[in-house]
Amino acid sequence: MTPFPGFTSSETFTQVPDSFIKMMNEIEDVVELKVILYAIWRIEHMEGNFRAMCEADFEAEALGLSVDEIRLGLGKAVERGILLRSTNEAEVFYFLNSPRGRLSVEAFVKGQLSPSVSYVPNKSNIFKLYEENIGALTPLLADRLREAEKEYPGAWFEEAIEIAVSRNIRNWKYVEAILARWKENGKDERRDSQDTVKDAKRYTDGEFSEFFKRD
Repeated sequence: MTPFPGFTSSETFTQVPDSFIKMMNEIEDVVELKVILYAIWRIEHMEGNFRAMCEADFEAEALGLSVDEIRLGLGKAVERGILLRSTNEAEVFYFLNSPRGRLSVEAFVKGQLSPSVSYVPNKSNIFKLYEENIGALTPLLADRLREAEKEYPGAWFEEAIEIAVSRNIRNWKYVEAILARWKENGKDERRDSQDTVKDAKRYTDGEFSEFFKRD
C-alpha cells in the first residue's frame, strides 16, 4: 500500500448527500460503492444542464475494476435507486436520483435534453492525466485542454503535470505556464523525468509564483 501524503488546500472537494452516508451500512458490495462514489464525484463537478454519465465514463483503471464489474455495479446502483438509467434511441446514460436528475431524465426521454458539446465520452490522454493528477474536469477546463492539445506536443503534458504534482501545485494555470515557457525558450528532450522533478523548484519562483493560486 502506498502511503497517502494527505489532502491539499489546492484540490476540490465533492459534496456527498447525507442520505447516502446513512445508507452506506446497507451497501456490502465494494464494486457498487466504488461506482456510486465515482458517479457522485464526476456528476458533482459537471456544469450545464446535462449532468449524466455513460458506461464508458466509468474508467476501469481509475476504479480498479473490470468492465464487467463496472456494469454489475451500475446495475446494483440502479436497482437500489441511487442512479437512474435512461435510454434515448441508442444512447444510455446514468443520472443521480436527485430532483435535478429526475427532471433531467424526463427531459432526456422526451428529447428535450441531450449531451452538450462539452461532454467528452472518449477522453484523450490529456483529460485522463488531468483528472488523475489535478482534479475533476469542468466544461470550461475541457475546452482549455483541447486548445492546449493543439498548441503543445502531446509528450510534454505528462512531464509538466509531473512537475506540478511534485511541487504540490495542482492547478491548470501552473501546468500551462510550464508549457508556455518550454515553447518560448525551448525544451531539452534529453532530460529524464527524475532530472525534471529535481529542476521543478525553479518554476515556483519569480514569474511563476502567481500560479500557486488555485484555478
